[in-house]
Amino acid sequence: MNAEKLSKRLETVVSFIPEGSRIADIGSDHAYLPCYAVDKGIAVSGIAGEVAEGPYQSALKQVKYSQLEDVIAVRKGDGLEVISPNETDCITIAGMGGALIASILEEGKGKLEGVSRLILQPNVSAVSIRSWLLENGWELKAEKILEEDNKIYEILVADKGEPEAPYDNMESELLLGPFLLKENSSVFKQKWEQELKQWKNIIEKMKKAEDSPELKQRKAQIQKKIGIVEEVLDEKR
Repeated sequence: MNAEKLSKRLETVVSFIPEGSRIADIGSDHAYLPCYAVDKGIAVSGIAGEVAEGPYQSALKQVKYSQLEDVIAVRKGDGLEVISPNETDCITIAGMGGALIASILEEGKGKLEGVSRLILQPNVSAVSIRSWLLENGWELKAEKILEEDNKIYEILVADKGEPEAPYDNMESELLLGPFLLKENSSVFKQKWEQELKQWKNIIEKMKKAEDSPELKQRKAQIQKKIGIVEEVLDEKR
């Protein structure tokens, strides 16, 4: 993967960037995504944000190599610290846990002024992001699920505006994704079969552990999720 040829995962993220956007890619790593989006004429400018020194240096090198220093700024900082209000209209955050992405958005709320689209690719716990969007005036517009190199990724796209549909059955749709549920792809089924297996293994291990109030609560949470997913998969068979 490089700035000329992105992974399928990042290419899918880029496909949701509105043409003419000023983008900010948070946790940009090598800055491949902003370089690609600007180079292809999708975005007019970019900010690559990185908190760690190594990836920050890699991003600087890549932007220089791509000769895009005049349109892509590489900035070091935590989360949305690297942007100012009204400086960008589309934010991408890819390759982190869903809970971390949600906390980055929560902590950087003041920086979201002027942003009309969020494109978020969590590695785990997309439910944390869906919940945050719902509570903070962002409407989920699209979702994609894909497999690449034996890993399954979800991509969530949200626009600023009071969430209307798509939530009919809040609990299952927040967990599994309203659009992904409707689409019911083979990758979607594969993901949740894998999750079920893991959760059931965890429950088995918990049975052998000493019961504490925390453990009971955790067990109840997992069993609830197992119930939701099993019901959905049974319906979709």
